[in-house]
Amino acid sequence: MVALTDETLTENGLAPMGRGRILVLACGALAHEILALVRLNGWDHLDLQCLPAILHNHPDRITGAVEAALAKAAGYDRIFVAYADCGTGGELQALCDRLGVTMIAGPHCYAFFEGVQTFEDRGEVTAFYLTDFLARQFDAFVWRPLGLDRHPELRDMYFGNYETLVYLAQTDDAALTAKAAACADRLGLAFERRMTGYGDLATALAKA
Repeated sequence: MVALTDETLTENGLAPMGRGRILVLACGALAHEILALVRLNGWDHLDLQCLPAILHNHPDRITGAVEAALAKAAGYDRIFVAYADCGTGGELQALCDRLGVTMIAGPHCYAFFEGVQTFEDRGEVTAFYLTDFLARQFDAFVWRPLGLDRHPELRDMYFGNYETLVYLAQTDDAALTAKAAACADRLGLAFERRMTGYGDLATALAKA
């Protein structure tokens, strides 16, 4: 078990926040945002456990990892899963339904940050999305896993059908905006920034 800090968001492990009646089992990519909401709202009755954010590169493993973590959780009045479908093809929702656990509605975090209905209404098929987390961790979660550090010539094969990098910003941070714009340049894409705040994540946690 490791302490949850900005430096450990991409590490494997669990991140407890004291004792409480509600457990939030979350993707590590959302840890920074959930902690901010906890501080903002004074949710000291909430405990946070994070699974490795790198699971998003292997969505077939997410449901099993969530199930294993839920099996170890005990002593809570309520458990909330801070994942969207995230490429599990409905398997994660089926697991939560079977166990009576609530999770965030939506296909992935891009949708619930912007608002699921707004995201669906846009119907964007040529946009590549970044969040605050991915802007910070672009090399670790995009560039290196795709092998672009070793074979930059593959860039156009991966991203040739995209036109715009859309940065969905949870915070108004000039340094992160600059990082996101630099990512767009590296991918050869136009850049757009949308200030979303915490979107449906804040609403879902408040209901939990």
